[in-house]
Amino acid sequence: MLRDKGALLLLVGAPILYGFFYPWFYSTQVVQQVPVALVVHDNSGLTRQMLRFAQASPRIDLKLVTSDEAEAREAVLRGEVMGYALLPRDLKRDVLRRTDVVVPVYANGAYPLVSKQVQYGFAEAFGTVSAGVEIKRLEAGGQSAPQAAVGRSPVNLQTVALFNPTEGYGSFVVAAVAVLILQQTLLMGSALLAGTWREQALAHVGARQWLARLLALCVPGWLAGLFYFGWIFVWQDFPHGGNPWGALALLACFVPAVVGCGCLLGWWLANRERALQVVLFTSIPLAFLGGFTWPAEALPEPLQWLRWLSPSTAGIEASLRFNQLGAPLLSGVAQLAWLSSMALLSWLTVLWLGARRRNAAV
Repeated sequence: MLRDKGALLLLVGAPILYGFFYPWFYSTQVVQQVPVALVVHDNSGLTRQMLRFAQASPRIDLKLVTSDEAEAREAVLRGEVMGYALLPRDLKRDVLRRTDVVVPVYANGAYPLVSKQVQYGFAEAFGTVSAGVEIKRLEAGGQSAPQAAVGRSPVNLQTVALFNPTEGYGSFVVAAVAVLILQQTLLMGSALLAGTWREQALAHVGARQWLARLLALCVPGWLAGLFYFGWIFVWQDFPHGGNPWGALALLACFVPAVVGCGCLLGWWLANRERALQVVLFTSIPLAFLGGFTWPAEALPEPLQWLRWLSPSTAGIEASLRFNQLGAPLLSGVAQLAWLSSMALLSWLTVLWLGARRRNAAV
């Protein structure tokens, strides 16, 4: 294994490179200062106050203020801004008349994270102005400032994300994709070596030799898993360490399952390069089948069953429970049992194939 440069690059080099390279794209965690526009049809003091609050929002960056909605829409289509809000005509008059006023916000839905920030940014800015108007109205009715503040919001709501305190996208996606990275690199390396042994007629060996090969392939997988769970998550400040014993149990079951599947794939393809061609294009589909980017319940029923043929499905679920949620070991027993069954079945199949071929050759 160590003499094969291609396998060494996949089993050792790729996990290290991905560990530094992949989280870099999500290092900012939360999107800030999204360029937006504001369409103003009401030239009043209230609209100017709303303009100032929008400029002060850390979520959005006001790049264009115009009275022409078509100009703002064209700016969105050109990509100069990612959305805009429309302050309607007679806004202040309707507010003074206590008429419900709707301020529409339009965002580029092709980028969900950016669209969310555009909507939240305008909602927070205009909501703060709305709260101030309501408090002044209560004060004008005879209430004191503290009474008006309590009357406007009798129950204060404070939202706290339990397992993703920063509410960052990196903490959400990298923690799950890391398991898929471990699988794909280990799967390609194992399939590449198994395909090479088939090409060179070295696959027809006894059970002891195959057990040695399988255990040797598990070593870089276990080390890469410890590298991700024990250092990358800490270094990138992703949620981690909820249940370290559960994470170790996951690696003990997950890595042998991937190695067994990789060797079976390499045996079936019987070609060194073809394994890479087959496995490479499966990464994106497996990410969507993993259940973290797309709800598993929304998948067609056949895919809901077929997705369990990939160790990453159970691995991602167990990893999120143990590493991020800090769930007890019992909550991941089903996933660990499934991975153990996959490992046992695939290893026994590899040993049987090796013994059968060897007996046939004899």
